[in-house]
Amino acid sequence: MLATLGFLTLGTFMVLVMRKYATAFAAIIAAPVLFAIIAGRGASLGDMAVEGIETVAPTAVLLLFAVLYFGVMMDAGLFDPISKGIIRLSKGDPVRICVGTAVLALLVALDGDGTTSYMIICSAFLPIYRRLGINPLVIATIATMALGTISGTTPWGGAATRAISVLHLDAATYFNPLIPSLLLTSALIIVVAFFLGRGQRKRIDDAVLAEVARELREQRSEDDQARGWRLWFNAGLTLVLLVLLVAGVAEPAVLFMAGLVIALLVNHPELTEQGEVVRKHAANAVPVVVLVLGAGIFTGILSETGMVDAMANTLLSVVPHSLGGLIPLFTALIGLPLSFFMSNDAYFFGILPVLAESAGHHGIEAYEIARAGVIGQMLHSIGPASAPLWVLLGLIDKDLGEFQRFALLRVVVVSLGMVAFTVLTGAITLN
Repeated sequence: MLATLGFLTLGTFMVLVMRKYATAFAAIIAAPVLFAIIAGRGASLGDMAVEGIETVAPTAVLLLFAVLYFGVMMDAGLFDPISKGIIRLSKGDPVRICVGTAVLALLVALDGDGTTSYMIICSAFLPIYRRLGINPLVIATIATMALGTISGTTPWGGAATRAISVLHLDAATYFNPLIPSLLLTSALIIVVAFFLGRGQRKRIDDAVLAEVARELREQRSEDDQARGWRLWFNAGLTLVLLVLLVAGVAEPAVLFMAGLVIALLVNHPELTEQGEVVRKHAANAVPVVVLVLGAGIFTGILSETGMVDAMANTLLSVVPHSLGGLIPLFTALIGLPLSFFMSNDAYFFGILPVLAESAGHHGIEAYEIARAGVIGQMLHSIGPASAPLWVLLGLIDKDLGEFQRFALLRVVVVSLGMVAFTVLTGAITLN
């Protein structure tokens, strides 16, 4: 009975979200409340909701301050010199331009916000793409792969935030083992960008390349004196923050909170400016934070009613025990097509908890399921459920079908490469 109600809860939530009958926040609360009442646990709803919220509160705080911090850094132009330098170093060579696009895309994806990342990348590179005649689908392919790799896996990115909150994990313990595979995947993206650039160089007239190279040699970089020492300070602060985060010297939320305070005081010393900056970037942070708190209620109710345990036992009854150790790999592989077609809310709140509970019966930690679950984010970033993708397509003036035909095979190859890297580096194990 409880297993049936649990699956009905997940199904109802996914239908409400995927058919757009309700917002993710409304659906993630309404579905478990409804079936908890049917299960006769209506009187305990308050306690179960509070129990769930308490488990995700640290993640919600981390997400809030991380988004605000990187918003301040973007306003301060932290990545502007890198962008300008990459373009000057390209010397009009499509190969260098595509590789430079990948490098910048991987860096700005640290912001965690897809729309912001795409706007920065396109504003920096799209004019020179058009000047040279490079297919704009190239910049879109590189940008989506970078976003899916970095933003999709960092603890303050939307996907990982959902995984961490729904499985009640520590952000640093989840993230640190992923770093080697992220570096390897980033290198693979740069390799793909290199070959994309070679393909574009073959189709562009040599006279055009020579003309653009001459224009870039004559170009003078803008003077960054207006930012002065603050630019170097922001770069140093961000580097120190990331090092401390990886080293685990303090809770990630505390580190980002301290970093935000320092960044505001240095970049916006006026009191009115600080308030305006916080209000501006809170518009990006608050909806996701609210959703994380809703996820706490969702999982709190499913866990405390016993639905998760019942669903896991049902799944385990049809999975041979000898194959139980492959659940992390299964999660990574099945997550590729599921992430492409499903919204992150439906996948991480509906599917991942059940897989994690099943894995737990085989002695596999939920951390491995979370790491495996985020691997599909590259494919999610080119799928119809990715809201920032529609912004990107508008920027490059291309339609979804044309983009997916160009990008799909390349993204699948890199995604499978990431699966292999997580296994080779031990981020997920095969028992």
